[in-house]
Formats: sequence, structure tokens, C-alpha cells
Amino acid sequence: MLKRLSAALVALTLGFSALVVAPSVKADAPYWQCVTFARMFSGINIYGDALTWWGQAEGKYVTGERPQTGSVLAFRPSGRMSRGHVAVVSEIVTDRVIRVTHANWGGSRGQVEENVTVVDVSPAGDWTAVKVWYNPINDLGTSVYPTYGFIYKDAPAPSRDGVLMASVSTSGLN
Repeated sequence: MLKRLSAALVALTLGFSALVVAPSVKADAPYWQCVTFARMFSGINIYGDALTWWGQAEGKYVTGERPQTGSVLAFRPSGRMSRGHVAVVSEIVTDRVIRVTHANWGGSRGQVEENVTVVDVSPAGDWTAVKVWYNPINDLGTSVYPTYGFIYKDAPAPSRDGVLMASVSTSGLN
């Protein structure tokens, strides 16, 4: 309950902070790491560097290759991102475009970025390679980032032809 309350307070704070444009970051502003933020915002209780999240999720959480709101996109280590990265899916726009909320990315060191566009550029459409929106150029960045996939807090509903289906248990309804 306390974790959900904390996450709700963070979300509320982020919502209000989006209404105010600050010219610079205050010295006393929190410095967010991506893993701390993703854990609080998603409720997925995994600790350690982002590069370890995918392996730690095995047997504890369901993982997959389709985005789901609230799931965590786990980036593989690559280039200067030697410890990987994790971001929480905040919106699904299309089957190949999502928005994420994440912390400590690129030009926003230690800060939270909300609803950042991420595009699946993998040849198979399986989210193993993505491009991320980069504010300084007001477009998708030129880098392609490899990913492991998505970690779900709750098991996603069974899928038919890529469409998420709702399911209802009828046991105990008699």
C-alpha cells in the first residue's frame, strides 16, 4: 500500500511539474536513476543495474515482446549505455510506437522525462531494436538501441493475432 501511495505521489508531482516550466534544475531537486524510478513507477520490484532486470525477471514476472501500459521496457547494454536502461510504458500509440516515462536518459541526466516517443525499428517488429525521441533535435535520435523486451507486473491477457484479449474467470460464480 505504501509503495502504491508513493508511486501515486510521484505521478501527481510529475503531473504538476509538467504545468510549470523551470529555466534550470534546482540544486536540491532529486537525482533519479532509471532503475529507482522504474521500480517506483511500475511496481516491479527488481533491484540492481538495469542490465540485470531481464534476467532477474525470469520466474518472477512475465516477459514478452509486446508493449503493455505499465510494463517496463528493458534496454540491453550498448555503447555508452553500458549498464542498460529501463523505462515504463505510459502509452501505446500503435503496434510500433509507444510512449515511455523514464529517468536519467541522455540530455536529461538525473531528471524524469514523461511520455517520450519510442519507435520499434526491428526488422521483425518484435521490439528488439528501438529509436528514442531526442528533444535537442526535436526528432527521433539517430541511435538504434537493442532491447530485451518488456517486463509485465501482471501477466498479460492471452493474445490472438497480436490483439490483447480480455479474460474473465468464471470459477466460483455459481
